Amino acid sequence: MKRSQINTILDNLIAFASEHKVYFPEFANWTTEDVKNAGPEYQEIFDNMLGWDVTDFGSDDFAKRGLATFTFRNGNFNDKKTYPKPYCEKILILEDGQELPMHFHKIKEEDTINRGGGILDITVYNATADEQLDKESDVHLVKDGKKITVPAGGVVSLEPGESVTMTQRIYHRWMGRKGTGKIMVWEVSSSNDDNVDNRFFEPVPRFSNVDEDEPIRHVLFADYPTLRGNK
Repeated sequence: MKRSQINTILDNLIAFASEHKVYFPEFANWTTEDVKNAGPEYQEIFDNMLGWDVTDFGSDDFAKRGLATFTFRNGNFNDKKTYPKPYCEKILILEDGQELPMHFHKIKEEDTINRGGGILDITVYNATADEQLDKESDVHLVKDGKKITVPAGGVVSLEPGESVTMTQRIYHRWMGRKGTGKIMVWEVSSSNDDNVDNRFFEPVPRFSNVDEDEPIRHVLFADYPTLRGNK
């Protein structure tokens, strides 16, 4: 992805969130120099991947397949002594007609909440022991406190205000229903590490390579290691 595209995507995300009265903490506005010079009191931000993320999952077509997110808070299941927080909170923006590829989580459990905008369609399967799609067994979920059963490959649709709970090893693919508009999704989950906890059904990269065609306007958490060096 080009940095110019990432900058524009996040400009639009911030504007969309503001329309829905959602605002971001101070570190969301940090420049590259702010990140480089941040003191040890901010280490949780860097260790736990708080902040911005944009990916097209290697598709080179963000409008068709991609996701833009901001992580407000997150624990660290690799260092629970330092960061005992057991939960994570994110905002995720899905464009009209955009797809988040089929995947499951090995450790994380999550509630997916449609906070406003269009309709989110989620296709679900159980995972087999060898991590294939179980095309036979029903999927058991909880939607807004109600137990539901969905056939393999069935779709759970979330209109604004609705939510669903996704436990481990349930494959799910998000799709913004075409023609209903951009969707503001909220995720409340157990601690999350996107480096190790996603099992994509197709072998797609979680993070995109970035072509630095213009200066960084919104620092991604994937930029932290380069900007921070060994700090």
